[in-house]
Amino acid sequence: MTSVRKFLTGDFNQKRALMFGITALLTFIVWNLPTDFFGIEGLTVVQQRTIAIFVMAVLLWVTESIPAWATSVTIIFVLLFCVSDSAFNFLQGSEGEAGKLLDYQGIMACFADPTIILFLGGFVLAIAATKSGLDVIMARTLIMPFGHKSDNVLLGFILITGIFSMFISNTATAAMMLTFLTPVFKSLPANGKGRIALTMAIPIGANFGGMGTPIGTPPNAFAFKTLNEHGMGIGFGQWMLVMIPLVIVMLLISWVILKHLFPFSKRTIELEIEGNVEWNWRTYVVAITFITTIFLWVFGKDLFGINANTVAMLPIAVFAFTRVITGDDLKDIDWEVIWMVAGGFALGLAMNGTGLAQVAVKSIPFGEWNPIVILLISGILCFALSNFISNTATAALLIPILTVVCEGMGDALAPIGGTSTIIIGIAVAASCAMSLPISTPPNAIAYSTGLIEQKDMAKAGFISGFISLVIGYIALIILCKYGVL
Repeated sequence: MTSVRKFLTGDFNQKRALMFGITALLTFIVWNLPTDFFGIEGLTVVQQRTIAIFVMAVLLWVTESIPAWATSVTIIFVLLFCVSDSAFNFLQGSEGEAGKLLDYQGIMACFADPTIILFLGGFVLAIAATKSGLDVIMARTLIMPFGHKSDNVLLGFILITGIFSMFISNTATAAMMLTFLTPVFKSLPANGKGRIALTMAIPIGANFGGMGTPIGTPPNAFAFKTLNEHGMGIGFGQWMLVMIPLVIVMLLISWVILKHLFPFSKRTIELEIEGNVEWNWRTYVVAITFITTIFLWVFGKDLFGINANTVAMLPIAVFAFTRVITGDDLKDIDWEVIWMVAGGFALGLAMNGTGLAQVAVKSIPFGEWNPIVILLISGILCFALSNFISNTATAALLIPILTVVCEGMGDALAPIGGTSTIIIGIAVAASCAMSLPISTPPNAIAYSTGLIEQKDMAKAGFISGFISLVIGYIALIILCKYGVL
């Protein structure tokens, strides 16, 4: 009895319970409404259930009444049990009566989607780099050219963080770089603003740097997968060729902003990247594999006909075979992100597999909508949401909807560069959202150091993010309009 009372009054979060209850009620209502209520001609029962599942996903992700990764698991569970060809008999209905059911194997395949393997390859590279000490070696080598002048050191840390987070989880990058900053802080005045600038350089660099490759952040993966599935094939190298210059511009702008907001009171800084690392066979294996993997990601498709998803198996196989990575190391993979990405893929599969996307395109006059309005609303909405909820969840919600909208608008999107501008724009907007400690894991890690206040993060994060959002969208319109992306 005591444990029950404790559950109801102490450990149980009543606000989250209320949000969960409201979510369940609204999902139940949408699930059971008459199909003609939605105003979509030809809507089937299965398609209506898919709408209800989408509503459930939106509310659970926004309210965070359960962890974000748990929402993805719930999505896949409900799809399997309620709208797949392996669902309960009474939910399947007689042959064809309820509408087109999803292939249960296709839903389960979301866990091993090629893009998931791409992410796993990136995670394994990051673990191997840390375990072998290659990350310390790279940091020392890369920071050396920036000298000891305070402003240049700040530039060095923001650029190096950006480079690392293109291939390594931005969360892991932020944690690693903040560790490297610890000895630097010892040479700075305790009451100076330089500490704030250096600390903020890490989340800003990590968030922007992630835009540089399709594996940099989950929103990139959603955009990359969606565009390739809809015939707008973008290669790994093509993405990098366009996005890395854009990332560099964003990082330089952020550097100028940080210098002015939080000027250094000391002109020079003594740099010391701690860690005694020696070159051994493991370091060489990791370094060669790292370079080979990146080379094949960039040029493999054109030179050898091997795509980026397949290349991702190279580091996984090499490190497993050489025992650079062991079974225990796999625990360090960010499985929450993997589950979230799989749930987002399952949502997109449900919208297309049940035919919901097609009937929505036919029933709603998307072609009459103004493309500029769609671009602005989608970008601002993504930017706003990503400041308060996971950018992965935001992309998982918005990209399937916008894919349907873009398909319905057709050639009307030509003035802004087509579907690519809208979809890649979501990835850009999600990465630009960094105003609060809860906005991204790198922000949370930086805030946890106690070196910055929330007002400082909000000021620097919003100014850098919003300016970069505007620049990013202008660049995307130009690049997509002229067929570069």
